[in-house]
Amino acid sequence: MTTAVASKAGIGSVRFLILGLIFFLTVVNYADRAIISIAGPKLADELGLTPITMGYIFSAFGWSYVIGQLPGGWILDRFGSKWVYAASITLWSIFTLLQGAVGFFVGGAAVTLLFALRFLVGLSEAPSFPANARIVSAWFPTAERGFASAVFNSAQYFSTVIFAPFMAWIVHEYGWRHVFWVMGAIGFAMALVWINLIHPPRRHPMIRQAEVDHLVEGGALIDIDEKPAKTSDGPSWSAIKQLLSNRMLLGVYVAQYSITTLTYFFLTWFPIYLVKERGLSILQAGFAATLPALCGFFGGILGGLISDRLLKATGSLTLARKIPIVTGMLLSTVIIGCNYVEAPAAVIGLMTLAFFGKGIGSLGWAVVADTSPKEIPGLNAGLFNTFGNVAGITTPIAIGYIIAASDGSFAGALVFVAVNALVALVSYLFVVGEIRRVTLRPA
Repeated sequence: MTTAVASKAGIGSVRFLILGLIFFLTVVNYADRAIISIAGPKLADELGLTPITMGYIFSAFGWSYVIGQLPGGWILDRFGSKWVYAASITLWSIFTLLQGAVGFFVGGAAVTLLFALRFLVGLSEAPSFPANARIVSAWFPTAERGFASAVFNSAQYFSTVIFAPFMAWIVHEYGWRHVFWVMGAIGFAMALVWINLIHPPRRHPMIRQAEVDHLVEGGALIDIDEKPAKTSDGPSWSAIKQLLSNRMLLGVYVAQYSITTLTYFFLTWFPIYLVKERGLSILQAGFAATLPALCGFFGGILGGLISDRLLKATGSLTLARKIPIVTGMLLSTVIIGCNYVEAPAAVIGLMTLAFFGKGIGSLGWAVVADTSPKEIPGLNAGLFNTFGNVAGITTPIAIGYIIAASDGSFAGALVFVAVNALVALVSYLFVVGEIRRVTLRPA
């Protein structure tokens, strides 16, 4: 059956059910990452934490998330997405819930425990985004992959829209400990939903043959969970060396580091910026953060739609992915304008524009799905996410030191974020070159 005929007959939409599932799971994932920033002002006041100490606590997630990427990607390729992801959700929810117990400790013990639990959340979440990319590769043809990748990646913004006001309300009404307990319980519920709804495409009980044909004809890697990797010896260092020596992939990895710097500013320091620099209450900051997040979400969806339309119009994967990314990163640099305005409304407006641009340009996961060698999509996604989430380590710490050196001013921090947007732009323009799938050489 041709794609055109299948389209007329109605090919089915189970793939969009799967996309909705990983979207909402990623919403919870990012809420659990960002929870520390909502609880942060009250938590820091109660425990007497300095900006530098908070920077290191914010970075704890990033350290373990980076460490876990390559093992997580290999485990996904070896054992498949369903049960690895289920274990990931359950563990990160446990460690999120336990962070509420930090309030029963004081001094160095409280700081150490909080750092350790944030570290364990990051380690538990490590397989999540490589799994998302792997599932999109299996469930979506190339012509729909830009949109699908943009949808799950945009969950990071929608997470703030849904959960930032909710979490801020819990902190305001009941105290910061309760927000960790509530979010942990939500994670357990999502794990049960995941186990019951996710299956490989050919064996999904709801799928029709027409949709299977549509996936196969469109280039979906439909059997990647049916044929797990044959080796059990761990990640192939020969394969990793080939990935790192590929100029296109290296440019994509570097750009992802810079793009993720913007993400971690938003996840960690942004609510504190609104409270400390702009004088908003925690509750006001929680609601104020929703507008940039909402526009980041719509920007992400728009970027995916534009990319897929460009692919159909030009037939060029390179143009289809690069144009939204470069345009979006250029737009993100307006964040520096916040240093030159006073009104909170103007600050929120500029942040909104910057994160709308960041959303448009967040097509890195589509590029990963387009370029990963067919034998190791999880490993390449893990390596990509390793580079990206080094920013989860460096961004909170660097901004903490910048703020401390500036007597509490965030001006230098916003310059730091804008410069990273420019680095991503330059990398895609001058380093990446043609975007195409990589073929592994025999070891």
